Amino acid sequence: MRACGRMKHMKRLVWMAIAALLGFGVHLASAQSLGDVARSARKNKTQQSAANHKYDNDNLPKTDHLSVVGPAAANSATGAPDAAIPQPQAQDQNDPKAAAEERQRQADEWKSKLDEQQQKVDGLAHELDLTQREYKLRAVAMYSDAGNRLRNSTAWDKEDADYKKQIEDKQKALDAAKQELSDLQEQARKAGAPAAKE
Repeated sequence: MRACGRMKHMKRLVWMAIAALLGFGVHLASAQSLGDVARSARKNKTQQSAANHKYDNDNLPKTDHLSVVGPAAANSATGAPDAAIPQPQAQDQNDPKAAAEERQRQADEWKSKLDEQQQKVDGLAHELDLTQREYKLRAVAMYSDAGNRLRNSTAWDKEDADYKKQIEDKQKALDAAKQELSDLQEQARKAGAPAAKE
């Protein structure tokens, strides 16, 4: 009689744990789709703001070089080229070896920058993945024991909020690093660097 009661109790606990895990899985699936929606909305907003960007002295790029095309501006008083305007340096057209070395040096610099940014993106993605896995394990452990959930609900709620904040912060850092990588790839493409091989 007593063993039968224990079996019923164990079956009930198993069914409660399965139901809790299924409920948690549905919750995570819906949370991920909302995250995807938020990321796509943020990406669209970034693209729209980039199209409407206004340049002034405060936000002009300081590391890029200004490309001057056409004849040098003449000083109105003397008729000579203005010394204040930087003139593009003429490369020796007869030395293809020097030009090839310069192109290779620039390609190596871009590759180094892109590799460094890719490593940063990979590191942030790994950190985010570890935090999400740890959160899921803690959540499963908490929700699988109903008594523990009831006894420690305030502590779990605080811990749950902390994990969600960490995940959100790491996701933002990862998105920013991916955007920076995308910008670097676009700059490299515009500079004529060879495309990275997948």
